[in-house]
Amino acid sequence: MTSILTRLFGGRLNAPVEQKSHSLFALSGVSEATWTRRGFSALAGEGYLRNPVVYRCVRLIVEAAVRVPLSVKGPEGALAEHPVLRLIEMPNPRQSGSELLEAVYSFLHTSGNAFLEAALADGEVKGLYALRPDRMSVVAGVDGWPAAYEYRVGGRTVRLDQGTAPVPKVLHLKLFHPLDDHYGLAPLDAAQVSLDTHNAAARWNKALLDNAARPSGALVYSAEAGNLTPDQFQRLKDELEAGFQGAMNAGRPMVLEGGLDWKSMGLTPHDMDFIEAKNMAAREIALAFGVPPMLLGIPGDNTYANYAEANRAFWRQNVVPLVKRTTGMLSRWLAPAFEDKFEIVPRLEEIEALAEDRSALWARIGAADFLSDEEKRTAVGFGASE
Repeated sequence: MTSILTRLFGGRLNAPVEQKSHSLFALSGVSEATWTRRGFSALAGEGYLRNPVVYRCVRLIVEAAVRVPLSVKGPEGALAEHPVLRLIEMPNPRQSGSELLEAVYSFLHTSGNAFLEAALADGEVKGLYALRPDRMSVVAGVDGWPAAYEYRVGGRTVRLDQGTAPVPKVLHLKLFHPLDDHYGLAPLDAAQVSLDTHNAAARWNKALLDNAARPSGALVYSAEAGNLTPDQFQRLKDELEAGFQGAMNAGRPMVLEGGLDWKSMGLTPHDMDFIEAKNMAAREIALAFGVPPMLLGIPGDNTYANYAEANRAFWRQNVVPLVKRTTGMLSRWLAPAFEDKFEIVPRLEEIEALAEDRSALWARIGAADFLSDEEKRTAVGFGASE
């Protein structure tokens, strides 16, 4: 194989050269890390729209929470039919109840905030609508608490007052934020550093594939004849770019002779521990969302003995508290619009993932001889018999 130097200079390596010399420097400085700017739009764009770990975490939580069946419980036990249940099942002409709750749960985990608007007419709640959190802003009253909300879209601003009857116009669900009185903190905010690390690793890998044979380094010419002429210098650069750059030239050998030497100046993926760093970032993202990494297929996590145990922990520690929190706030918000007292509750006994926990509970309660049948029914959540 003809060497680069021979092809460039035609074998005339000792030809007279001009006195003008060229020096090529490859400098790599350490600069401050670049982070995704704060805000729902930026984080949702970099996370939910572009990161597979964030997307799958949110979808796992949302799909599980939406599957939980809901019922209405009155002072005397469960109610087979209730207007509030029909309202949740068919909240508006454009969405089903599952779609509405899907939006609420998704906004909570990507923004930390979820807003529901009540459509009011004739002193009744006629419908429920989910509003985008990035378009909402709190209008604080004289006491510092929200007195109204402003919704901005299409260059217009609509004010939604909280003094409406029979219920406040807007229900604001949020996750706790220690430094903000009015807005919540999303898991996506807490996972920002790991999110940027994971995305940067993916971009680095993509760039490596697109430019596989363009290693980081310097081609050093140390011939005794002198420095390269301007034409030789430019032709050498062109040859390197044409013959050794791009995925199609990956693995192509470089033959060096006549005073040419390659000096590597970059870290290899092995030196950077590339794969482990990416997996660690993925585990930290899953940790922020409360999803066991085993459910995402991330290697290297042995916290749980098996998939079934990880799935039960996911339901107990993440999905069930989320659904109970949401239904509790819905009950308190909508209660003034209905005459009788009620509570929206999840039917946890119908969740297949928690069947083993329910069986263990029934076994313990059934073996308690000091309890009457009515007390046992109450202990397992069925209430007194008719």
